[in-house]
Amino acid sequence: MATRLTESAEYAHLWSTPRLRAVFDERLQTWLDILVALAAAQAELGLIPAAAAGQIAEHARAERLDLEFVAVETRRTSHSTLGLIRGLQRLLPEPAREYVYYGATVQDLTDTWFGLVMRDVGRLVQDDLTRTHGSLLRLAALHRDTVMSGRTHGQPGAPITFGFKVVTWADEVARHLVRLSEGAERWSVGQLAGAVGVLGFFEPHGQELRGRFCARLGLHDPLLSWTSARDRVAEFGTVLSMVAATLARIGDEVYELQRPEIAELSERTAQDAVGSITMPHKRNPETSEHLDTLARLARAASSVLVEGMTGGHERDGRAWKAEWAALPDVALAAGTAAALAADLVDGLVVDADRMRENLGKTSWASERVLAELSRHLGKHRAQELMQEALHADADLVTALASSGVADPARLARWTARPELATAAAMVDAVVARGTPGVQR
Repeated sequence: MATRLTESAEYAHLWSTPRLRAVFDERLQTWLDILVALAAAQAELGLIPAAAAGQIAEHARAERLDLEFVAVETRRTSHSTLGLIRGLQRLLPEPAREYVYYGATVQDLTDTWFGLVMRDVGRLVQDDLTRTHGSLLRLAALHRDTVMSGRTHGQPGAPITFGFKVVTWADEVARHLVRLSEGAERWSVGQLAGAVGVLGFFEPHGQELRGRFCARLGLHDPLLSWTSARDRVAEFGTVLSMVAATLARIGDEVYELQRPEIAELSERTAQDAVGSITMPHKRNPETSEHLDTLARLARAASSVLVEGMTGGHERDGRAWKAEWAALPDVALAAGTAAALAADLVDGLVVDADRMRENLGKTSWASERVLAELSRHLGKHRAQELMQEALHADADLVTALASSGVADPARLARWTARPELATAAAMVDAVVARGTPGVQR
C-alpha cells in the first residue's frame, strides 16, 4: 500500500500521468545510465580502462540489482549513494569494480538526473500546452463575436466577447511556451563538479570530460559547476508553478461559469461519472476544480526550490536534498495540470444563447452611455448624474430618460447593441499570431 494517498492505486491518476510517472519510476535505471555515460566518457580520455567502461555498461541494469542490499547499505553507511555503488560493484567482475562512480559525487549523479528530469518533464508540459493553445485559438476564432458579460469583482460589468476572454488565456499560455523553450537550455544541463566544484580529481581533463559526459546524455554543458547555484532548479519549478497557476485561472473561469445560475460553460463529462452519491442531480466541475488543487501544490513545492537558492559555500545538503522531494512534486502537479487542461479546453461546451441572455439582465450599456454623456457634460458630471439616476431606478434607460439626463432617442441608439470591434480585433491578432514554435 502506498504511504501517500496521491500514490495509491485508487487516486494516482489525479496526481500524475503515465508519461510523467515513467520519468520518475525509471529513476534508478536513469542513475545507472548516468554512471555508464560517465564511465564511457572517462574511457575515451584514458582515465579508466575501456574494458571496465564496457563491463559497467553491460551490467548496469536496475533489474539485476539486489535492491534490499542497496537499501541496507544506504542505511548502514548513512551515505546517499554508497549502497547503489556497492550494489553495482557486486554485479561487476573484479577489475571493473574500482571504476564505478570514478571521482564522482552524489551531486554529480543527482543533479545530472535533475537535468534529465527538467528536460523531459519540460517537453511533456510543452507538448500539452501546445495542444491547449491550439484548442484555445480555435475556440476564440469560433466565438470571436459571441457576446457575454464581462465581470469585475465577481459582478457583471460591460460586454465582452467569449472569444476575447479565451484569447487572454491563449496569450498567457503562449508566454509559458516561450518560457519553457527559452529556459530549456539553462536547466537541461549535466553536473560534473567533483568535491568542491573545481574538478580536481580529473586534472587536467575535467572540462573536456564534463563536455563529453553531458553530450552522451543529451544535456548541455553548464561550463561551470553549479553545486550551490540552484537558480536553474528554482527557475524550472517557478515556471511550472506559473503554468499551473494559469491553468487554474482557466479552470476557475469554467468552474464559476458552469454554475447552474450562470450556465454559460460546461466541461465534458464521462457518461459514468457520478457527481454526488447523495444528490444525483449534481454535475460537479471535477476537472476545472482539480486544476486549482494542482496549482496550490505546485506553488507550495516551487517555494521550497526557491529557498534552495540560499545554500552556503560550495555545497549545502540542506538545499539540494530538499529538492529531491520538491522537484518531483512540482513536476507531477504542473505536468498533470497541463494534461488535464488540454482535455478540458478541447471538450469545453459553450452556451452562446445563455451568454446573451445573462447579458440582457444587466445594465450592460452603462459604460457606453457614460462615454457618450461625457462628450456633452464632462466625464465626472456625467458620472454623478448617472449615479443619482440609478439610485432611483435600477433600469439604466428608464432612470436616465425619466431624470432628463438624456433623451430617449439617443439612449435607444446608445443601448441598441454592444459595440465590440476592438475585442474582435484583438481576437484576430492573437489567432493570427498562432502557437509559438508551431508552423501555420
